[in-house]
Amino acid sequence: MSMERSIGGSMEAPRIRIVEIDAFEREISLRLPFRFGAATLEKAPQAFLRVRVEDEAGKTAIGAAAEMMVPKWFDKNPALTPAQNVDQLRGAIRAAASASLEASAPATLFAAARLNEMETTRRLPGNPLAAGFGPSLVARAALDAYCRLAGISVFDAVRGNLVGIGGSMLPGDIDADAASAVLAGLRPESSISARHTIGLLDPITESEIVDPVDDGLPQSLEAVIARYGNRWFKIKLSGAIDADIDRLARIAAVLDRLPDYRVTVDGNEQFAAAEQLGFLLAGIDSTPRLAGLRAAIAFVEQPFSREITMETPLGDLAAQLPFLIDESDDGDGAFARARRLGYTGVSSKTCKGIYRSLLKAIRIRTGGVSGLFLSGEDLTCQAGLAVQQDLALVSLLGLSHVERNGHHYVAGMQAAPQAEKARFAAAHPDLYEEGADGPLLSIRDGRIAIGSLGVIGYASGALPEFEAMEPLSTG
Repeated sequence: MSMERSIGGSMEAPRIRIVEIDAFEREISLRLPFRFGAATLEKAPQAFLRVRVEDEAGKTAIGAAAEMMVPKWFDKNPALTPAQNVDQLRGAIRAAASASLEASAPATLFAAARLNEMETTRRLPGNPLAAGFGPSLVARAALDAYCRLAGISVFDAVRGNLVGIGGSMLPGDIDADAASAVLAGLRPESSISARHTIGLLDPITESEIVDPVDDGLPQSLEAVIARYGNRWFKIKLSGAIDADIDRLARIAAVLDRLPDYRVTVDGNEQFAAAEQLGFLLAGIDSTPRLAGLRAAIAFVEQPFSREITMETPLGDLAAQLPFLIDESDDGDGAFARARRLGYTGVSSKTCKGIYRSLLKAIRIRTGGVSGLFLSGEDLTCQAGLAVQQDLALVSLLGLSHVERNGHHYVAGMQAAPQAEKARFAAAHPDLYEEGADGPLLSIRDGRIAIGSLGVIGYASGALPEFEAMEPLSTG
């Protein structure tokens, strides 16, 4: 294949074609119920994609990606049941797969992903966050396949811009040469801090546990800290001021025992107006028991519903704390609009698309505006492909901490056959430790070792056992 021409001053990225896509799923049951916003999650299927790509010389390779199909996050319409939410995401996978296979012309990975997202969103109008779920999986699996075909790691592919961020699909506000320079300067670390999620139903102390799980893994916040040594935390808020203040005080009583800690607080769209959020912050400021926790807050995430966020200026609140958009980050222009309202942060989530995260990082580093930041947020990323690909992305982006919650709510590689568990454990001995039923994510002194993610492919030296899964349900 020709790699002599240049995109934005760098070697031109190879062009590939997606020639085969298979979709599967596994049912995952949580060891603990996870309450976020108005939803409580107890089980959900995990989607898996297997994609074959072909280069211009006719060589092919297979890659894969995985993501939980979490209800009541992509679409919080109360008229939809959790099952209907999951069917939405299955539909996004089917639409993205069809659009990819119909795009017969070879393209760079970046161009193919951008075109696929645009076409899938066109076919599934109304909720770009849900529609983008399918394209995000296709893009990850295609990148994995290309890296295996080329015999390189995802870090090599991105830093050398072999993914092709440039050309006609690059947003007009980004300079191609500057983009390539940013990518070339990315330096993944060998470890990253795990930011532990404290769900709304999670017991704070051992004495609060009503239904012991007794599986050898921590259940209370106290036990989490004792086992994993976390120093970063993410606290879910309910939007009920008095209940939130009381719960924050109980959390602070545990965290204040630590020599130092940082927290982020997630509104999960539960605040109806800026005034309501202002009351909560005022309540925190006026509660002496929360002085340490207040000083530890790094930012506030998505306080308002996506329906009102872009019409709700933060006003004086923006001077008190940094604010980040997550659910409202549903397209290329979302962060720019949010910045005009006082927001300075935006989330990276693999379920929104790896190239969107890279574009955000490029914009933040080249935009000439100080104080803007990117944060890694979780959607219960599971052990195996999902957590590995997300960890590789956030490390590449230069983030020093990332929300991790999949290991807390699900015990290891649930539903995977023993042979698959053994392959992943052997390929990534720094990332996993042996549990009672296979590999568990290893967190020591609050950090995750990720040096083994620099293998050939997209952060995985093993592939799932697809034959042991169910085909993606037709709903």
